[in-house]
Amino acid sequence: MTEVSPTVWAPSGNRHVLLAVHTGRQDIVELARSSAVRLAKGGITVRLLEDEAEALGIEGAQVVPADAEGARGAEIVMVFGGDGTFLRAAELARYSNAALMGVNLGRVGFLAETEPEAVEETLTAIERCEYSVEKRLAIEVDVLDATGAVVGGTWALNEASVEKSERSRVLDVVVAIDGRPLTSFGCDGVLFATPTGSTAYAFSAGGPVVWPDVEAMLVVPSNAHALFSRPLVTSPDSVLTVAIPADGNRARVSADGRRALEVPEGGRVDVRRAARPVRIARVHATTFGDRLVAKFGLPVRGFRDARRHDPGHEMSHDRNVLTRGYVRGDGGEEGRGGGTDDDA
Repeated sequence: MTEVSPTVWAPSGNRHVLLAVHTGRQDIVELARSSAVRLAKGGITVRLLEDEAEALGIEGAQVVPADAEGARGAEIVMVFGGDGTFLRAAELARYSNAALMGVNLGRVGFLAETEPEAVEETLTAIERCEYSVEKRLAIEVDVLDATGAVVGGTWALNEASVEKSERSRVLDVVVAIDGRPLTSFGCDGVLFATPTGSTAYAFSAGGPVVWPDVEAMLVVPSNAHALFSRPLVTSPDSVLTVAIPADGNRARVSADGRRALEVPEGGRVDVRRAARPVRIARVHATTFGDRLVAKFGLPVRGFRDARRHDPGHEMSHDRNVLTRGYVRGDGGEEGRGGGTDDDA
């Protein structure tokens, strides 16, 4: 994707909100339409992506290209859908100062800020600029050939996975940290994840859950044939490498499950912290721990008390974490009321 220079949103100027919508479901389309009407009444210009505009049919909205230019000058990219839609929107917002704000209409929706039941509260917060912005670490990926020349690159918000190209064969890898070999083994693949992505693919592969404000990167082997194949948590300033022997199975890189690159014979993959973080807008005073409890249905009552209920299902079935009230705190992920901060 072509990089564009960042644009700073000023509260005194015109305000723009870009919508990114999963248009395959009518209920999502209807919610996006009603939200657009509400934003327009508040004096905010609503933008639509050109490949979604016809399906949404929102009168008076500004239609923009479905690339990085679409988010240029926008204050918020408001996402209606699941985590897949959110990751697509992250591609649009990455090279601007726009902050992502998700409405979860998928299954888990770990990246989303709010559930459909709380959309009105979220829209009010946008109108009043009563939200904070978290900066999430992203990763850059370089693919190099056997001579050490860079032949491709991409980035990821959640994870980049180095995977075997042929399912029937084991992928032999050498893992290095900061240019120093650490270990080698056969496996199905190796994941390099951010704290944001620790609850996604890396979690399914046995990696740790890392709070999103932790500055770190994760290395998680997938089905490794080795005694030492534990997940690793490294410095955010490290360079993480997977080298593929020339006589081994071919490999490819998948970034956030959306962008794929082939690794040449005898090549390697280098992963490092991205220069620009991804910005995520937060409205509700809920901590990351609250989200873990809500999304995974974790038991939060004492063991003896839980025995009088259905263990693992002590939380209300209400999908809106804001109304549950089991975990209380000051929600101090970042200061509130700042709108976007522009020193990214």
